[in-house]
Amino acid sequence: MAGLVIEVLVKPNAKTSELTDNRDGTWTARIAAPPVDGKANEALIALVAKHFGCAKSMVTIRSGGASKRKLLAIDAE
Repeated sequence: MAGLVIEVLVKPNAKTSELTDNRDGTWTARIAAPPVDGKANEALIALVAKHFGCAKSMVTIRSGGASKRKLLAIDAE
Protein backbone atom coordinates (compact mmCIF):
# COMPACT_ATOMS: atom_id res chain seq x y z
CA MET A 1 0.00 0.00 0.00
CA ALA A 2 3.05 2.29 -0.14
CA GLY A 3 2.35 5.59 -1.85
CA LEU A 4 -1.46 5.50 -1.84
CA VAL A 5 -3.13 8.89 -2.38
CA ILE A 6 -6.86 9.32 -1.74
CA GLU A 7 -9.24 12.24 -2.20
CA VAL A 8 -11.51 12.79 0.79
CA LEU A 9 -14.56 15.01 1.25
CA VAL A 10 -14.69 15.90 4.95
CA LYS A 11 -17.93 16.64 6.79
CA PRO A 12 -17.11 17.87 10.31
CA ASN A 13 -19.48 18.06 13.30
CA ALA A 14 -21.10 14.71 12.45
CA LYS A 15 -22.76 12.55 15.11
CA THR A 16 -20.18 9.78 14.62
CA SER A 17 -16.91 9.44 12.76
CA GLU A 18 -16.92 7.15 9.73
CA LEU A 19 -15.09 6.74 6.44
CA THR A 20 -16.96 5.52 3.37
CA ASP A 21 -15.72 4.64 -0.11
CA ASN A 22 -17.65 6.30 -2.93
CA ARG A 23 -18.18 4.64 -6.30
CA ASP A 24 -16.16 7.28 -8.14
CA GLY A 25 -12.92 6.48 -6.29
CA THR A 26 -13.19 9.26 -3.71
CA TRP A 27 -13.92 8.89 0.00
CA THR A 28 -16.31 10.67 2.36
CA ALA A 29 -15.29 11.20 5.98
CA ARG A 30 -17.85 12.19 8.55
CA ILE A 31 -15.92 13.55 11.52
CA ALA A 32 -17.38 14.16 14.98
CA ALA A 33 -14.74 16.81 15.75
CA PRO A 34 -15.36 20.48 14.97
CA PRO A 35 -13.27 22.26 12.30
CA VAL A 36 -11.50 24.40 14.92
CA ASP A 37 -7.77 24.52 15.69
CA GLY A 38 -7.06 21.55 13.43
CA LYS A 39 -9.16 19.13 15.49
CA ALA A 40 -11.07 17.83 12.45
CA ASN A 41 -7.80 17.25 10.56
CA GLU A 42 -6.34 15.33 13.52
CA ALA A 43 -9.51 13.22 13.77
CA LEU A 44 -9.42 12.61 10.01
CA ILE A 45 -5.83 11.37 10.14
CA ALA A 46 -6.69 9.04 13.04
CA LEU A 47 -9.76 7.72 11.22
CA VAL A 48 -7.91 7.06 7.96
CA ALA A 49 -5.01 5.38 9.81
CA LYS A 50 -7.42 3.12 11.68
CA HIS A 51 -9.31 2.23 8.48
CA PHE A 52 -6.15 1.34 6.55
CA GLY A 53 -4.44 -0.31 9.53
CA CYS A 54 -1.39 1.91 9.73
CA ALA A 55 0.18 4.38 12.14
CA LYS A 56 -1.10 7.96 12.23
CA SER A 57 2.41 9.12 11.34
CA MET A 58 2.04 7.36 7.97
CA VAL A 59 -0.96 9.54 6.97
CA THR A 60 -0.36 13.10 5.83
CA ILE A 61 -2.57 15.79 4.35
CA ARG A 62 -0.96 16.56 1.01
CA SER A 63 -3.32 19.41 0.04
CA GLY A 64 -6.53 21.04 1.24
CA GLY A 65 -5.62 21.51 4.90
CA ALA A 66 -8.23 24.26 5.32
CA SER A 67 -10.69 22.87 2.76
CA LYS A 68 -13.42 20.23 2.87
CA ARG A 69 -11.76 18.43 -0.08
CA LYS A 70 -8.39 17.02 0.84
CA LEU A 71 -5.73 14.82 -0.71
CA LEU A 72 -4.22 12.41 1.79
CA ALA A 73 -1.07 10.38 1.30
CA ILE A 74 -0.83 7.00 3.03
CA ASP A 75 2.72 5.69 3.23
CA ALA A 76 2.04 2.40 5.02
CA GLU A 77 4.16 -0.63 4.22
